[in-house]
Amino acid sequence: MKSIFDAVSQACSKLVTQHYSTSFSLATKMLAPSIRGDIYNIYGFVRFADEIVDSFHDYDKLFLLNKFEEDLQDALEQKISLNPILNSFQHTFHKYGIPLHLVTSFLKSMRMDLEKRIRLTESQYQEYIFGSADVVGLMCLMVFVKGDEIAYEKLKTSAMALGSAFQKVNFLRDLKNDFEDLNRTYFPNTNLQNLTEEAKNKIVDKIKADFKLGYSGIIQLPREAKFGVYTAYRYYFKLLKKLQDTPSSKIMCSRIRVSNPQKFRLLVKSYINYKLKLV
Repeated sequence: MKSIFDAVSQACSKLVTQHYSTSFSLATKMLAPSIRGDIYNIYGFVRFADEIVDSFHDYDKLFLLNKFEEDLQDALEQKISLNPILNSFQHTFHKYGIPLHLVTSFLKSMRMDLEKRIRLTESQYQEYIFGSADVVGLMCLMVFVKGDEIAYEKLKTSAMALGSAFQKVNFLRDLKNDFEDLNRTYFPNTNLQNLTEEAKNKIVDKIKADFKLGYSGIIQLPREAKFGVYTAYRYYFKLLKKLQDTPSSKIMCSRIRVSNPQKFRLLVKSYINYKLKLV
């Protein structure tokens, strides 16, 4: 029965989320059950595409990404796929009417990661951020507002800003790996071979501005989504604060993280603020 296959597919997306990101998985658990599975489905899709370009170094990445995109197109057209991750994603895509251009923009950014460019120009950087981060926030927003186009348009700008903030924090945290292992630097006009405190703080200030705009949207989210998104916001803002307090030289030689006890305290504080309606 297809219902069993669909259930197995969605379980696979949940498993991908749990194994690849404990932080995102924790935040997703704080969403209402009615939308939680759809966020797993979106994460599973974007994670597998990202995994192709970031991790499969011993394989033909272009071939794999082309095949993944072809299978995705078939899944969206036929409303089924034998790839369980794509099958669960197409379900969410059709359920909420996720705009196709968000998906194509995301895949375009993944292709940019396959290009042999050490540095991005400012325009390339903005295009990459939109496709790799903003559109993911917009896909999730369509789920949060349950396909309501009026609510979507109202919260669109803040959702993009929050997606950008999350992605830029990841970039800053992963500077060493991206630069040394993948030969990438996402921040334009920044010399990572000699990252200064001034340069780092300029990046941090821009991310804080994204967070500020993103927060303005969080407080307007439906109840089913607000606590989960607020939890993710608190986690990433805490990570940004740790990066700000870490000398730039150390960022380039280690990966800064939020410890599990700190994550637990953030969750408790987020829950208290949420219940007291401080957010």
